[in-house]
Amino acid sequence: MTSPASMSARKARVVVTHWVYPEVADYLAGFCDAVMPARDEGVWPRPRLAELAADADGLMACMADSIDEAFLAGCRRLRVVSATLKGYDNFDAEACTRRGVWLTIVPDTLIAPTGELAIGLVIGLMRRITEGHGHVRGGGFAGWRPQLYGSTLQGATVGVLGMGQLGQAVARRLAGFESQVVYHDARRLDAQTERVLAVSYHGLAQLAEASDVIVVALPLTSQTRHLVDAPLLQHLRPGAFLVNVGRGSIVDEQAVANALEAGRLGGYAADVFAMEDWALPGHPASVPHQLLRHPRTLFTPHLGSAVDDVRRNMSLESAHQIRQVFEGRRPDHAVNAPRP
Repeated sequence: MTSPASMSARKARVVVTHWVYPEVADYLAGFCDAVMPARDEGVWPRPRLAELAADADGLMACMADSIDEAFLAGCRRLRVVSATLKGYDNFDAEACTRRGVWLTIVPDTLIAPTGELAIGLVIGLMRRITEGHGHVRGGGFAGWRPQLYGSTLQGATVGVLGMGQLGQAVARRLAGFESQVVYHDARRLDAQTERVLAVSYHGLAQLAEASDVIVVALPLTSQTRHLVDAPLLQHLRPGAFLVNVGRGSIVDEQAVANALEAGRLGGYAADVFAMEDWALPGHPASVPHQLLRHPRTLFTPHLGSAVDDVRRNMSLESAHQIRQVFEGRRPDHAVNAPRP
């Protein structure tokens, strides 16, 4: 690992794994030599990234990256991996710590837009917007007919799996829809927070039985992987809806596909997919075909934080934490504490 003193004789080198806004590139240029892909390149593939990172002091990474022991072994001078995201399940924090590398995240900026998208997916699914859009675009619409009747959030019971920052953002946004919100989490909120959010705690099976809609807002851990599985889906009210904005592998996608085919599940919407959970051995290579072809599904390509101002601010915060490390300071949102 390179020390701040040894870096003073040369300008630090940072590899950005993905396209960033010009303002972010300008900020990085103020304290380091940064290399990054052009906008039309998107994200560098792992072999190219490994080649570039071999002599880098810092790495500014994204959701598409998987940073593990094997990757870090090829990085001779790396001091910090700054992940421009909140959930860092694709990043091996313990391996970073062993190699004296800081791992940082951006914890707060993406919460509000992801909460908004969750509500959009719920409404889109319940009101059958995808099917209606296809009907009109396909030329079959000849005026109002008694068709594509759906459901409403008004008076519905919405179960939120996970009541951290994201789950609470979802609960706050549901308040205006006159929904009843119940939740399940490994850690129950205090009574005052439950009152402020107007939520009530349920056990996992109890939540499944009570909910017209379930929103998954959990991080991916060994405890939450496939938390929503075939046995849990059996507890659902017939025709209930499921929306996932947490991580793909929290849901057993094949079990969901089977529940849709059987008519037990009324619809499934997701912004996240198991194929993205690169760090998990045996993760699927694609979204199951059964899900892709089912008419009662609604999918977005991981757009939770895809808002210009949000992504710009996330990248600036990520770059700022790299600068903090280079200046010998502890980064604001470190998830580990590497040895000097």
